[in-house]
Amino acid sequence: MGSCFSLQVSDQTLNRIFNCLIGKGYIRNLKKNLRALQREMEDLRAIQHEVQNKVAREESRHQQRLEAVQVWLDRVNSIDIECKDLLSVSPVELQKLCLCGLCSKYVCSSYKYGKKVFLLLEEVKKLKSEGNFDEVSQPPPRSEVEERPTQPTIGQEEMLEKAWNRLMEDGVGIMGLHGMGGVGKTTLFKKIHNKFAEIGGTFDIVIWIVVSQGAKLSKLQEDIAEKLHLCDDLWKNKNESDKATDIHRVLKGKRFVLMLDDMWEKVDLEAIGIPYPKEVNKCKVAFTTRDQKVCGEMGDHKPMQVKCLEPEDAWELFKNKVGDNTLRSDPVIVELAREVAQKCRGLPLALNVIGETMASKTYVQEWEHARDVLTRSAAEFSDMENKILPILKYSYDSLGDEHIKSCFLYCALFPEDDEIYNEKLIDYWICEGFIGEDQVIKRARNKGYAMLGTLTRANLLTKVSTNLCGMHDVVREMALWIASDFGKQKENFVVQARVGLHEIPKVKDWGAVRRMSLMMNKIEGITCESKCSELTTLFLQGNQLKNLSGEFIRYMQKLVVLDLSYNRDFNKLPEQMSGLVSLQFLDLSCTSIGQLPVGLKELKKLTFLDLGFTERLCSISGISRLLSLRLLSLLWSNVHGDASVLKELQQLENLQFHIRGVKFESKGFLQKPFDLSFLASMENLSSLWVKNSYFSEIDSSYLHINPKIPCFTNLSRLIIKKCHSMKDLTWILFAPNLVFLQIRDSREVGEIINKEKATNLTSITPFRKLETLYLYGLSKLESIYWSPLPFPRLLIIHVLHCPKLRKLPLNATSVPLVEEFQIRTYPPEQGNELEWEDEDTKNRFLPSIKPESNKYKEWDLWRSKKNLQVVRAVNSFWARIETCPILPSTL
Repeated sequence: MGSCFSLQVSDQTLNRIFNCLIGKGYIRNLKKNLRALQREMEDLRAIQHEVQNKVAREESRHQQRLEAVQVWLDRVNSIDIECKDLLSVSPVELQKLCLCGLCSKYVCSSYKYGKKVFLLLEEVKKLKSEGNFDEVSQPPPRSEVEERPTQPTIGQEEMLEKAWNRLMEDGVGIMGLHGMGGVGKTTLFKKIHNKFAEIGGTFDIVIWIVVSQGAKLSKLQEDIAEKLHLCDDLWKNKNESDKATDIHRVLKGKRFVLMLDDMWEKVDLEAIGIPYPKEVNKCKVAFTTRDQKVCGEMGDHKPMQVKCLEPEDAWELFKNKVGDNTLRSDPVIVELAREVAQKCRGLPLALNVIGETMASKTYVQEWEHARDVLTRSAAEFSDMENKILPILKYSYDSLGDEHIKSCFLYCALFPEDDEIYNEKLIDYWICEGFIGEDQVIKRARNKGYAMLGTLTRANLLTKVSTNLCGMHDVVREMALWIASDFGKQKENFVVQARVGLHEIPKVKDWGAVRRMSLMMNKIEGITCESKCSELTTLFLQGNQLKNLSGEFIRYMQKLVVLDLSYNRDFNKLPEQMSGLVSLQFLDLSCTSIGQLPVGLKELKKLTFLDLGFTERLCSISGISRLLSLRLLSLLWSNVHGDASVLKELQQLENLQFHIRGVKFESKGFLQKPFDLSFLASMENLSSLWVKNSYFSEIDSSYLHINPKIPCFTNLSRLIIKKCHSMKDLTWILFAPNLVFLQIRDSREVGEIINKEKATNLTSITPFRKLETLYLYGLSKLESIYWSPLPFPRLLIIHVLHCPKLRKLPLNATSVPLVEEFQIRTYPPEQGNELEWEDEDTKNRFLPSIKPESNKYKEWDLWRSKKNLQVVRAVNSFWARIETCPILPSTL
């Protein structure tokens, strides 16, 4: 008898079971829906990838993605995560199915899972249909750039355009503007900033930061964070590294411009958090600085210099500041106003301040007074000490090193608007002790040039040319102001250079004077007594001095530098010179000194002695007693290199730099061949003239000791004249820096470099710096060199009356700038008779051959700008020659 089992099921439960099995088929269609979900999700991811690539391309063009696109991408990312979660448990859920997938062992659980799959599948299909975007981006909203207040500018329009165009170049990420204080860098910078407000939309954000002297990294980060709205309490408590990370995160996705005004040293962009600007991200960093060195350190190696205004622009600015009412009040005022404006030398700061000060001055006498004060002592002018000089002084303070500061102040000893010869300036510095204690002059000079470069890059000095520098007149006034202890000790520096003095000025307290410059005046005599016990520098060059009283120099035991050069009628030094026991620099060039005083031998510290262009000086007897002498110039003096001179020079053990322009000429005293080998020990001999001397050759055995070390390292100019025993000049292989070579009227010279003598010197290539080669009256000359040579700097070859010279050491590649190269021959037909290395060489150099005049003018050889620099006329009768290898007595 079987048992009976009864199960009662409600209608509601049966309905739910029916819906699970039949309804929307969440269980029945689970396998199919899972496959569909995988397929549809793969399609959606592909569409998502395409949209993201399209957005990335548009954003690289600095477009802004549409908000709808961003919402769609966010939803896709969310769905993708949900899908992965559902699919990850699908194997378990599929095992729950039974009855061939029509039902489930766990109906309620499978139903819920199947419903999620179904609904997610529908969402994925919907997102797929919505992912077909016609546009994914739009132009960014116009960036809000707050216009910075700035005054109208005059004369900077061209500079503004150039700076703006350069900053906008695709390849320019960093741009520096440098210039002296008060020249208008910040004003120009503000104009550039405001142009970003005009263009709009190109950059996401423009950040203006004033850096200033001594700015700290944390302060710069804080200033930038405020612009980026990061600077809350939480941010302020972070360390510098975390702050940099936050700044970088915000700026990385933006096209930004960072403008840093008034930088004094390099700013570490990475440490602040600034993404490095480059062509890819189209970002920009611009800055202003007084020091060109900062530009290089920041990565701008072609910085733009903001210069002073041109005269007419300066006058326009000055007129605007003074006002028409004042200028119209009297016609004389207009002319005086022009003179006052000229004193500013185009410096906008000075033009603005002085113009505003004079705006209400309607008396002619007021303007005359202003002109006189600015001429005599500009620091005394109203507002000069308050509004101009302190601003410029920041550049001086930033120098740091006290020796460099001293070098800068020293330049104020020269006249207004003067051009200063670099090498002589550095020689002053060496003797004054600014360079240090280095006993090797070449190294000391190199350090001096480094200091000169520092001052130039700081825009405290200006580079006029390779050999000359200058100082802006207003900067010079600042230097004099500092040197006089800000006007409190005006007699520290007595500077009245090129002001038309006929006698030395009156000085209240000679004991207070440290440096005195009376150069380029018309002083004829100094006969007064002075107790200048503290004087270290005395500039008297370029006067009309005839008499220098011994009483004037009696008490100058501390005098280190004395320059008496370019006093053409000055012919005698007082015997009291022996008392100048501290003297290290003495310049007597271009004077009429006939002999050196006996007391000169007492100058035990004398290091530099310039006797150049002393045509009446025939003897330097006793000079061997100057044991500290390191530099001696005899350029175009009448001192000849006879045996006694050579003996004295050889006793000067410290003489290491050039005996400039030594002239060796035999006048019957040389009875045997003379060997110039001893000159090789004078490593930096620069100019040598050998005339009428009896020697066959330099002893090459001396030079062969170490052929890798050139003996005549600094020999740049060589003249050989009427040396009839000489057959060749093979020894000039040891003169690698030869620029000018002249050989004339030496009848035995058959070749310049002898191949046999140069056998062991084949590693030396001669004439690499030669610019001028002059060959005249060499009847036996057949060869310059036995094979073609490179002449990278050669400009001209003169060949006159050298009938046996048929071939020059040239090939088609010898002279790179053939367009500037000349071959001058006489007789003219000799040019047509030259033999060439090959046809290419002939075709290259035939156009360079020019006929030479038969008239030999020695002075013409030195007229080129490369060899002669006439700096300025220091009076109406003669010119100041700074670098001239020879100077004819007929000049």
